[in-house]
Amino acid sequence: MVCSALQRVACAHLCLVRRASHVCRSHQHRARGSRPAASDLAARGPPGSPLELLGKSYLQDDHTNLTQKVLSKVGRNLHNQQHHPLWLIKERVKEHFYKHYVGRFGTPLFSVYEDLSPVVTTWQNFDSLLIPADHPSRKKGDNYYLNRTHMLRAHTSAHQWDLMHAGLDAFLVVGDVYRRDQIDCQHYPVFHQLEGVRLFSKHELFAGVKDGESLQLFERSPRSAHKQETHSMEAMKLVEFDLKQTLTRLVAHLFGDAGAQDRIGWAFGVGLERLAMILYDIPDIRLFWSEDERFLKQFHLSDINQKVKFQPLSKYPALTNDISFWLPSENYTENDFYDLVRTIGGDLVEKVDLIDKFEHPKTHRTSHCYRITYRHMERTLSQREVSHIHQDIQEAAVRQLGVDGRF
Repeated sequence: MVCSALQRVACAHLCLVRRASHVCRSHQHRARGSRPAASDLAARGPPGSPLELLGKSYLQDDHTNLTQKVLSKVGRNLHNQQHHPLWLIKERVKEHFYKHYVGRFGTPLFSVYEDLSPVVTTWQNFDSLLIPADHPSRKKGDNYYLNRTHMLRAHTSAHQWDLMHAGLDAFLVVGDVYRRDQIDCQHYPVFHQLEGVRLFSKHELFAGVKDGESLQLFERSPRSAHKQETHSMEAMKLVEFDLKQTLTRLVAHLFGDAGAQDRIGWAFGVGLERLAMILYDIPDIRLFWSEDERFLKQFHLSDINQKVKFQPLSKYPALTNDISFWLPSENYTENDFYDLVRTIGGDLVEKVDLIDKFEHPKTHRTSHCYRITYRHMERTLSQREVSHIHQDIQEAAVRQLGVDGRF
């Protein structure tokens, strides 16, 4: 997403793999008869009750949908953890931009922001990027809301408006972002994003062009407080070329061979996990959250540009269990079920596949059948242990999602 002047094609906004994800601590075996309390499944309390996060308090309402599992990740900031693979990627990108993009006085052209709070307003996350009020990206099913006015950012673009209106025209933003999503080896509710933004004045863009002083950034068309004029074809082509060069150089370095007033520019975003999975051959996104020294010590490098290939930990066998249920007549989304499975099964759940849909010919009720794959990253699971967790998921689905079990 980009702010007004960056939103059109002329901005050449490129969203490169904004999705990705992570891993972590081992799930504690739950004894038979012990079932997750409602507070274990959701951080949500009664409307008006406070939710404490990062030293601030937020009043909960009917939009609050955070889980304790997700809240436990806030503040971990893996991209700032020295020698973590995500930190290595971030530092390599910073090094590249510091080296190849220098300002007039020999200082880095791009400033870097890597400690901005992941809690943003819905205005920052959506309205500042001109996302309409009825746009599907705002759905509760896709985002984590503290309440109707505050949420965990879904992208680092949520900070573009503030930084541009602070007078910045070249910057990188790195941080953790949060989305409710499917469950597999490439998706996780928390992942890390790196975003770059560059704005150009007329002089900067046309300085090297013959007769550039006669060229214009915009065509003659209406302008409002929320929308610039149409960008000129010359400006659009130059900005596209600059973005292409910027990304080509960054890829070569890593892999080897809105409110912008009278400016035009580009923006891009990349998922750090996806880059790290390709660069280091990391097969499962959950691993990024692992505290196992066998994983972490592989990235204690003396040089951030040193080549390293992840050596897999012992591959323990997977266990699969199916769950089928009739959907409620309304207010069911698949992401609600995935979130529930993540909360109860934690990182023991490797993936969840919807393997069958069925509509009853007479009642027209719809049934879903999901296959849940369980695998511990560091030890062998027993079917008895998995059965306890699976039963917890079944009972929670009935209790919290209103489904009618076919167990």
